[in-house]
Amino acid sequence: MPFRRPGYTHDSVMTHPFPFDPTYGYDEARLLRVPAPVGPDDFAEFWTRTYEETRAVPLALERRRIESPQSDFKVYEIEFDSLGGVRIGGWLTVPKQGTITHGMVVGHGYGGRTEPAFEKGAVAISPCARGFNRSATPDIPGEAFRHVLHGIKNRETYSHRGSAADLWSAASALLEFYPDLASRLHYAGVSFGGGMGALALPWDDRFHKAFLQVPSFGNHPLRVQLPCVGSGEVVRSYHRRHPEVMEVLAYFDAATAARWIKIPVLVAPALFDPAVPPPGQFAVYNGLGEPKELFVHQTGHFPSPTEEPEIREVQACLDRWWIS
Repeated sequence: MPFRRPGYTHDSVMTHPFPFDPTYGYDEARLLRVPAPVGPDDFAEFWTRTYEETRAVPLALERRRIESPQSDFKVYEIEFDSLGGVRIGGWLTVPKQGTITHGMVVGHGYGGRTEPAFEKGAVAISPCARGFNRSATPDIPGEAFRHVLHGIKNRETYSHRGSAADLWSAASALLEFYPDLASRLHYAGVSFGGGMGALALPWDDRFHKAFLQVPSFGNHPLRVQLPCVGSGEVVRSYHRRHPEVMEVLAYFDAATAARWIKIPVLVAPALFDPAVPPPGQFAVYNGLGEPKELFVHQTGHFPSPTEEPEIREVQACLDRWWIS
């Protein structure tokens, strides 16, 4: 695994303000043994049907060129319809010069996004998940701690079903404008976007490679046992009052979905993360079959002295990953 790098061990000391240990007592060796839940018998049927329903929605595409904050990219505001007829907004960025090596759908974290992603050598679409920023709607919260519970009583209405579907619609929008990139379409997502990517990737064979960074929503049965400062804590609290929610969450487990992914995936989980517990992140990686690669961050959702060097190192890995 050429991109794999060692993390730190429990001999390393992280000063932090949290009333719990953001390593949760796991070292790297133990993290690499965290299982991915098998999931319900009709897991694949549910997601395949959701994919088919989404692809049947006419996109009603709109694209408007706007001023670019980066002189070497053209930027467009883009809008399209997704599952349930929800209108999704985002951005499309296109390099002005050089060879375009691939297309990319870029998912965002649970804070939403207010600007596009610029990807070297790639035409990139940056959709806002339903409810957030340019995809704001009165019917869906645009704040993580409410969004994560929206529609959670039923698998058909849960917000994460629509958020994963929005990535498929974004792929359709990108390929509508750049059909020649169909054989070179990739996905990248961080945190919330990493978890949604894992849920979306198995059912859409238009994607050929992926990068999931500190992915959320892996191994829900374990996640509801672990305190955190992210959206998982809201779900944990809800689960204490409504334990039956596990029947719904079983269909939205990123680690279970990873079992169904067939394309090469580079995963970058963290060993210390107060917002997304590392055991869930590693469960996503562990659920994947081959080929897969691993880049271990020392920390996620928390500053550390290694943060800047790791960002540069990850980018160097990705520059090779996308074109290899």
